[in-house]
Amino acid sequence: MSEKWVEDRIRAGRGLFSNFTREPEGEYHTDQELKKPQPPLAKAPMTGDTRDLPHDFSGLQIDNDFLHVINSRKSHRVYTDEPITMTQLSYLLWCTQGVKSVRGKSYATLRTVPGGGARHPFECYMAIRRVEGLEPGLYHYLPMTHQVEFLGALDRLEEMIGRTLSGQRWAEKASVVFYYSCVFYRAEWRYGIWAHPTVLIDSGHITENLYLAATSIGLGGCAVAAVDGHDADRVFGLDGQEETIFYAMPVGTVAPENQEAEDAFYAFVKEQGL
Repeated sequence: MSEKWVEDRIRAGRGLFSNFTREPEGEYHTDQELKKPQPPLAKAPMTGDTRDLPHDFSGLQIDNDFLHVINSRKSHRVYTDEPITMTQLSYLLWCTQGVKSVRGKSYATLRTVPGGGARHPFECYMAIRRVEGLEPGLYHYLPMTHQVEFLGALDRLEEMIGRTLSGQRWAEKASVVFYYSCVFYRAEWRYGIWAHPTVLIDSGHITENLYLAATSIGLGGCAVAAVDGHDADRVFGLDGQEETIFYAMPVGTVAPENQEAEDAFYAFVKEQGL
């Protein structure tokens, strides 16, 4: 098995999240098997301009009827443009990437979502429009300390949201847009050339928890795969190689009276008789 073959496979997996079925010729060992140092469990702060998040959710009106939450969950693309609270944001972040404990000295994080090999290769960035107590701008979640760090203000924030989500202008009225990146080597260290299918699976765990968490406190959102990763990487200062944004989910305040506007997104079904 050539070293170039392995490099090509990893590069293709990173670029396309492709799953190869062909096994490598000869013996192959992951970096974990080779006893190479593992990567950090989470990304270090980028600016150090941090804000503590509340960890007491007792003041939230949380729907604890799990079956009702499951049955109520749906995608929302129409928002009332009202702000959400810092506690609501904290709750959403905790439910999707919160660190419950660290296994070993620093071997793995046990989080509120499952992750293959407890690698949790994702980072969460946010375009925050309307969150009480936080100025609008770009943020990064620090799961090890349950904080957010302010990356900076951005002129024409709404325009950036629509642009990085491939022109989906409805997202521009979300209270916050969660952008998810993958730090590939965090998964590749353990799984090597087989890491990328696991990454795809794990990304679904995060957004499903975000759907359910938002529903449980009366908010709504819609996961978006049509993300312009190159543009989003540039906005958040990522290299696009070792770490790249590939998934997003706008979340905002919703109201029953907006159902007609929600239904308008599917008018084509009736028009085309589908």
